Amino acid sequence: MTDSPTYYHGTKADLKLGDLIEPGYASNYGKRNPGNFVYLSATLDAAIWGAELAVGEGQGRIYIVEPVGTIEDDPNLTDKRFPGNPTKSYRSRDPFRVVGEVTEWEGHSPERLKEMRDHLADLNRRGVVAIEE
Repeated sequence: MTDSPTYYHGTKADLKLGDLIEPGYASNYGKRNPGNFVYLSATLDAAIWGAELAVGEGQGRIYIVEPVGTIEDDPNLTDKRFPGNPTKSYRSRDPFRVVGEVTEWEGHSPERLKEMRDHLADLNRRGVVAIEE
């Protein structure tokens, strides 16, 4: 029996078991610069947001991943916006290995998605950087 949490990564990338998700790809947020980190969450809801808001064509996907190296709290969400890390969001400079996929999940309502996209667009217009690298 293991006490380690299940980690998720939401994206639009079509990946296979054993693939590595690594830093260096364009971020889904801000100026879309190549990311220095990769992100994961121990909550399915946070991964759903990642899958729904990911840039690109195709359907959102949620992968079950295992960190290859160390992870740290995601400073973009923890303590600044959500003290105590209730979203259980983390990041790493090391890759994550895809070990499974969540194929049945329910996304947010169209109204809630529009609200979030409008919020992100407003941050972008105001020059607020959503990702602290």
